[in-house]
Amino acid sequence: MPVDASEVALLRLAAQRLAGPREEDAASAVRWLLAAQAQDLRGALVSTSLRTAGTDLSGPRAALDDGSVVRSWPMRGTLHLVPAEDLGWLLALTTERVLRGVASRRAALGVDEALVERAREVVVEALRNGRSLPRDAVLALWEEAGLLASGERRVPQRGYHLLWTISQTGSTCWGPLVGGGSDEQALVLLQEWVPAPRRLEREEALGELARRYLASHGPASTADLARWCGLTTRDVRTGVALARPDLEAVEVDGVEHLMDPGTPERLAACRDDARRTMLLPGFDEMVLGYADRSATVPAEHAGRVVPGGNGMFLGTVVTGGRAVATWKRTGRRTGPAVVAAPFEAAPAGLPPAVADDVVRLGAALPS
Repeated sequence: MPVDASEVALLRLAAQRLAGPREEDAASAVRWLLAAQAQDLRGALVSTSLRTAGTDLSGPRAALDDGSVVRSWPMRGTLHLVPAEDLGWLLALTTERVLRGVASRRAALGVDEALVERAREVVVEALRNGRSLPRDAVLALWEEAGLLASGERRVPQRGYHLLWTISQTGSTCWGPLVGGGSDEQALVLLQEWVPAPRRLEREEALGELARRYLASHGPASTADLARWCGLTTRDVRTGVALARPDLEAVEVDGVEHLMDPGTPERLAACRDDARRTMLLPGFDEMVLGYADRSATVPAEHAGRVVPGGNGMFLGTVVTGGRAVATWKRTGRRTGPAVVAAPFEAAPAGLPPAVADDVVRLGAALPS
């Protein structure tokens, strides 16, 4: 069945729970997405809140504190929010390939297996029996043990790489928040923090990954899935073949896309909601979740969302399913909570109604 490209973004908004009925709580929202990019923790909490029935960040924060949602590096070496029970099998799928991809970086930092295992021993001893530590405290332990220096010289970024490696290989993850209202998490032992993980055989895991991504992000292509998870084309095709019976195929500009069969009906029931103006954080899955983002972000304006192509995504103003501007918080105590930078130059700019929506939505952003 052919689907017009202009309809794709609206279908995705419905599939991602940004339009129509939201998920009951933060854990359910993350579970539906399977994984949500989260190197900007506050942005990830806002993204999760936008997909739930709640109106502030207390729900997402509580999900981190109670361990139903964890934050780690399950795909592409990038931080994501993940349902606690799913982190283990995701790491099992992706870790070997990711570690091969950073071999030269490890060598440049002077990191070998002996150093990683020594760092792991120090952390496991410090965290066992339910203890947790913020990042600076972990780095201090490693510095005291002489693991962050080469001779007399401290090696920049070695500590971060060790943190990443011991989490990527399944020993630790980011758990509860540090202090009330903080956006810093403490490191915990994964085995203790998630005592009952799901265990999937590799082929079953590939099918589960494909099914859940395509259901929650579709319509999406095989290329979108491959970019999202960072697995080989062969693995992605295996997963899609296993998931296909649970999905519906549509054609977008001659390319097969797959989605949950219920998504069109869901959009039909919430089309007005899908077309409203929204403020999405910079790393929201609606933009980050695809290889081809042109359904939401017009290709000619992609550079406005990622200035300089440096991997830092700005927040987007989306209306009618299309991004029309970037936005940022002003930090002022009075006046609008955000300012928008329209893609189209003045005098066109943002239509007055959309500009009014930006002010209203900015003032209501969860905090």
